[in-house]
Amino acid sequence: MTRAVREPESVNPEGAYCDLNALLRLRHSARFLNLSSPRPARSQLAGAQRTVRRGRGMDFEEVRVYQPGDDIRSIDWRVTARTQVPHTKIYREERERPVILLTDQRAPMFFGSQQCFKSVVAAHLSALIAWATLEAGDRIGALVFGPNGQRDVRPRRSKHAVLEVLQQLQAYNHALTTPVAEPNDQNLESLLRDARRVARPGSAVFILSDFHDLDDAGKQQLFELARHTEVTLIHIYDPLEAAFSANGQLAISDGHEQLQLPAGDRDFQRAWQQQFAAQQTRLVDTAGELRLRLLSFSTTDDCLRLLRDAYGTRGKRRS
Repeated sequence: MTRAVREPESVNPEGAYCDLNALLRLRHSARFLNLSSPRPARSQLAGAQRTVRRGRGMDFEEVRVYQPGDDIRSIDWRVTARTQVPHTKIYREERERPVILLTDQRAPMFFGSQQCFKSVVAAHLSALIAWATLEAGDRIGALVFGPNGQRDVRPRRSKHAVLEVLQQLQAYNHALTTPVAEPNDQNLESLLRDARRVARPGSAVFILSDFHDLDDAGKQQLFELARHTEVTLIHIYDPLEAAFSANGQLAISDGHEQLQLPAGDRDFQRAWQQQFAAQQTRLVDTAGELRLRLLSFSTTDDCLRLLRDAYGTRGKRRS
């Protein structure tokens, strides 16, 4: 007797650091996610992703009048004989779509005011995407980067590849100790440039970051990356970064010095909000100009629900 597998309802990470066991358990949550894209694939490798490109494939599409350049091996001789006009069979081709995660675990991601830190949300979202990719039968790889280093995980179609990604996520996440970036820390532009080495043409690239240092040089690297890959920007922020509402003074510290912020001052609150809004506008404009998909996640959001809203779900399985 079979029974329907219930779809999980939510994923709400907590705390300052991610937990490897929690990332492993997300496999069940991700099994219903459908991350396939309707955009035409650019890869020439055979795979399980349907594309808009048509030719010699596995799934029959239609029969139409023969056109110069069509493969003569696809001529439908029965229709041709009946109509006395050459007709050819058209198939929808399948292409492979390796998925590459670019997960930001640099110092500014080590921040959160309520439920969890931005770095934790990035780790959970990366895990959900990795497990969903494996469930779809695609290869999964990653470039996990911290303040002073990074680790490549070459795309593979195996559970071991996902486990390696999760281990690197935890390692870089647990290495964070301060939200204050050092002058010699890696910037986003250099990381995007390196991503072009890792992501092969036809790959789906998910960039998970707060994009605090996305500048014109980084925008140019995004443009070059998006020429041959399908790029999705996943913006992660904390509610305190978007809006500041408090009374009196607020003390903040970088571990060495302490600063009093006029939290109750209306002009200060307005300037705070305008700064975030300006950053968000630049990011939205960049995504629109480069025709990139942009998703935004707060540290208080339900990661699974927002991914389902953005991509939908695959058919329910039975066990």
